[in-house]
Amino acid sequence: MQLDPVTLEILGTKVGAIAEEMGYALQRSGRTIYVKETEDFGTGLMNLAGKIFAHPAGGIGVTNMIDNDASVTIAAVPDLAPGDVIITNHPFDSGGLATHLPDLHLVMPYFHEGKIICYGWCFVHSADVGGRVPSSISPSNSEIFQEGLMISPTKLMVGGSFNPDVVRFIRANCRTAEENLGDLRAMVAALRVGERRVATLIAQHGVENVRAVTTDLIAYSAAKARDAYRQIPNGTYHFVDYLDDDYNSTLPVRIEATMTVNDGLLHFDFTGTDPQVASAFNLPSAGTRHSWLTVRLLHYALSRDPSIPINSGIFEPISMTIPEGTLLNPVFPAAVGVRHGTGNRVNDVMNGLLCQALPDFMRAASCGVLVPIVLAEPPDETGKRKVDVVEPLSGGTGAGKGLDGIDARESSVSGMSNNPVESVEIAAAVTILRYGLRCDSGGPGQWRGGAGIELTFAPHHSGSLVLGRGIDRFRFAPWGLLGGRNAARARIVRNLGRPDQEDLGKIDMVELAEGDTITILTPGGGGYGHPYDRDPQAVLADVERGVVSLERAREDYGVVIIDGTLDMAATETLRAARPKRSADLFGFDDDRLAWEEAITPELRARISRHIDRLPPVSRGPVRSRLLAPMTGAVRKGQPLDRDALKAAVRECECLLDRVEQTKRPQSVRSDLAKAL
Repeated sequence: MQLDPVTLEILGTKVGAIAEEMGYALQRSGRTIYVKETEDFGTGLMNLAGKIFAHPAGGIGVTNMIDNDASVTIAAVPDLAPGDVIITNHPFDSGGLATHLPDLHLVMPYFHEGKIICYGWCFVHSADVGGRVPSSISPSNSEIFQEGLMISPTKLMVGGSFNPDVVRFIRANCRTAEENLGDLRAMVAALRVGERRVATLIAQHGVENVRAVTTDLIAYSAAKARDAYRQIPNGTYHFVDYLDDDYNSTLPVRIEATMTVNDGLLHFDFTGTDPQVASAFNLPSAGTRHSWLTVRLLHYALSRDPSIPINSGIFEPISMTIPEGTLLNPVFPAAVGVRHGTGNRVNDVMNGLLCQALPDFMRAASCGVLVPIVLAEPPDETGKRKVDVVEPLSGGTGAGKGLDGIDARESSVSGMSNNPVESVEIAAAVTILRYGLRCDSGGPGQWRGGAGIELTFAPHHSGSLVLGRGIDRFRFAPWGLLGGRNAARARIVRNLGRPDQEDLGKIDMVELAEGDTITILTPGGGGYGHPYDRDPQAVLADVERGVVSLERAREDYGVVIIDGTLDMAATETLRAARPKRSADLFGFDDDRLAWEEAITPELRARISRHIDRLPPVSRGPVRSRLLAPMTGAVRKGQPLDRDALKAAVRECECLLDRVEQTKRPQSVRSDLAKAL
C-alpha cells in the first residue's frame, strides 16, 4: 500500500460518504416507487479495474452488489470522454454486472486533467423493460429473448447529453418508458454528484492520493477480511439445498457446494449443481466469483469485524469454481429473470457450510425468499398498463445460539425497504387489507425462528394481474439447527377464508376480478435448539404477540397457557415426556428427507455420467427426461410419497439402463435421443 494509515482512514471515510451521498441523491430524485420507497438501487465508486472501492455504509440502497465487476462493461466501450455514461442491462455481454434485464446499470468515468481516475456506478431496478409479461419477469420464460429489451454496453450519454438513439429504443420497448427515463435521469444526477465530490477530493488531497485510495482501500479490507475468515476452522465442508422446482416442471433443483478453508483463504466449488434450467431461475455469474454468490460471506466478515471498510476487498480471499452450463453459470440465451430466487438458495447453501464449521456462531436457515409482489393494472384507453411493486416481501430470519430470529426481516441479499401502505395505495389501484406477522411461521426452537409475513390485498379493477416472481419454499422448508425445527412453508391463496378459497402455490401471473383478494404467506426462519428448552415466559410472550398460537405453544414447546396465563404445573408435566432431539446438525423437513432418500448419490452419478458430456444447453432437457418418472410422485401442493418415489426411481433406472445398453456409433447426443 502507498498510503499511510491515517491518510487511508481519512480518504476511506470520505469516499464512503461520496458513495452514500450519491445514493441519497438518487433516491430523492427518482421517479418510481422502486427507488423512492423500495430502495431497489445501488451506488458506488469503482477503480480502473472495475471493482468497487467505496460503497454506502449507511444502508442506502441494496447491499448485495459490493462484489460487482464492471471490467467487461468498461472494456466494451472504449474511447470514453468527459460526460460519457455507459448503460447496460445485458447479463451475458456485461460479464455478469447486470444479472437480469430490469436492472439498468450506468457507469461514468471521472476525469482529471484528461485521465480517468475512477468510475461512478449505479443501478436501478426498472418497473418494466418490455418482454412477454408486465414487469418483464416471469418464472416460466424459457429464454432471455422473452424477458425484454437487451442493452449491450453502449453510451447512454455522449459528452454530457443523452444519446437520442438509446432514448428512442427505450421508449419503443418498455411499458413504463417515461418512468424508466425519469429514473435514468435520477441516476445520471447521482453520478454527477459523485463526479463533483471526487473533483473536490482531488483538490483537497491531491490526485496521487486519490488514485492510491482506489486500490489501497481494497487491499486493506482484504487483509482485515482474511483475519475474519481465519476464525473458520481449516477443513473441507459440503452442503446441499434445493429450489422447490424450476416452475416449468415439479422436479427439485439442486445447488451443491464444497468449501475448502486454508488459513483464511476460502474456495467454493459448485460442482454437482444441476444444469441450467428451461425457466428464469438461472443465475448468470459468468463463471467467476459473483455478488449473488458471496453476500453471505460479506455478512460473516462484518459480523466478525464491523470496522472493515465496505468494498470488494472483503471478497479477495475468496475463489470459486462454477462449472459452465449449470444453474449458477448458464450460457446464452438462458432466461435469468428470477435469478434472485436462486441467489436466495445459494445464500442458504453458504449458510449451511458455515454452520458446519461454526455451529455456535451461525444461525439456522432464514426464510429463503425475496418476492417483489407486482400489480399490473388493466390497460387504459391507450393500451398502456400501470405497473407497480406492492411490497418486496421477505420473511423471518433464522435463530441462533442465544438469539431469536428477526420477525419479517431477512436482509441477507438485498436490504430493500418495505413500502408504506399509504404510498402503495396512492401509487396503485389497490387496497391493502392486512400486512402483518404470520402466526406459527417461525421454526420452533430454544430460540425461535423469526416470523414470516402475511400480506392480503384487493385490486380495484377486474383484469388486474398479480406477479410474485421468485417465491419459493413451498416444498422444502427453511431448516432448523441443533435440534431446532424447520419453519413454515410459503403459501399463496386466492380469497382466503371464503367459500371459493383457492391455494395457488408458486405463481407466475394471476388475474383477479373485482372483489377478489390475494394473500401471500412467506416462510419464517428455522429454529435453534430443542423447543422444550425455550423459556415458558418467552413462549407466553410469543402467544401474546400473535406469532405463536395456543395450540402450537402446547404441541411444539410443551407449554400450557389457559385464559392468557401460564400453567407451570401442566407445562412441567407435559415437558416431562420430552421428545428426543435429533442427533443431526440440521433439522430438515420430511419432504427433503424423502427426496434425498430417493435420489441417491449413485443415481445422481449415473445421470451425470451421461449429461456432463452434452453441450450445456442440452443437459437440462436430458436430465428432465431421465427424471421424468419422478414428476408423477412430485405433485404440486402435495407432500412427497416415499413409496411413489421408490417406484419412480425404478423407472428412472430402467431409462438409464436403456441408455447404457445403446451402442454409441456416433455422438452422445444422438445416442441419448435414440435411447429415450
